[in-house]
Amino acid sequence: MDLGIVIVSFNTRELICDCLDSVYRALRSSDLKAHVWVVDNASRDGSVEAIRARFPQATLIASAENLGFARGNNLAFERIAQGGDLPRYVLLLNPDTLVPADAFAQMVAFLDEHPRVGAVGAQLAYADGSFQHGAFHFPTLWMALFDFWPINHRLLDSRLNGRYPRRWYEAGEPFPIDHPLGAAMMIRWEALQRVGALDAGYFMYCEEIDWCHRLKAAGWEIYCVPRAKIVHLGGQSARQFRDEMFVALWRSRYRLFEKYYSRLYQALVRVIVRAGLASASRRVRESLRKGEIGEQEARARLMAYQRVMEM
Repeated sequence: MDLGIVIVSFNTRELICDCLDSVYRALRSSDLKAHVWVVDNASRDGSVEAIRARFPQATLIASAENLGFARGNNLAFERIAQGGDLPRYVLLLNPDTLVPADAFAQMVAFLDEHPRVGAVGAQLAYADGSFQHGAFHFPTLWMALFDFWPINHRLLDSRLNGRYPRRWYEAGEPFPIDHPLGAAMMIRWEALQRVGALDAGYFMYCEEIDWCHRLKAAGWEIYCVPRAKIVHLGGQSARQFRDEMFVALWRSRYRLFEKYYSRLYQALVRVIVRAGLASASRRVRESLRKGEIGEQEARARLMAYQRVMEM
């Protein structure tokens, strides 16, 4: 098999059905031999029934619990490994994506031509077609600062904030990166076997960054393939629990820092985060005083900030 496609979904019935429609259209227009695995994380919105009815050709794994992103993908990897026809490549794809006709073929072709490349990402776009960064540098202290003090929009869109130049995407030529966004990441099956599956200690966020650290440590290269364009609507599952996801984000980041960064870095980033959250808390209280947000929303934000500060 050329390609195994894994989609982990939680309460995104309409989105994942649109995603699967686009996936199968893209596959029909290509010569790729592929199969789709969908892991449903105990959705309550009828996702399982809709997928079974509309996409019987996909392998649906209906989990009785919310496994999170890493464990959900790992479960699919286990099922793939148990099968007789192993894919050469595996694509991790978010349910809030739409895939144009040639995106898969572009990514597969680049991996075919570059055997030392272990993983690739796509060029992402928002629903209106506007540019979205799909590749990033590994986290830095500057990036933590910009999370709380977005000084200037040009700096936010710069290498200082972990972004690669837009002109590199516009040129259309593949370029080396630290990691792609996990919304659309294709990995060589051989590389996956060598470095292992995703770290199940992450519930959500940073799993792909951790994976790319391990890939690079094992000698694999990682690239962005700009000619592979994928629409990423962005954060649809996460928006269901905004404050919980904020806490999950920082819990994952701290796990990543503990695994790959120095003790000095870890100490400094905690100083930045606590100062940033103290500032954010003051803004929330001021907004509440002015009537710009409700008491329930303010309480939820402040509780989330406090939980992160206590980590």
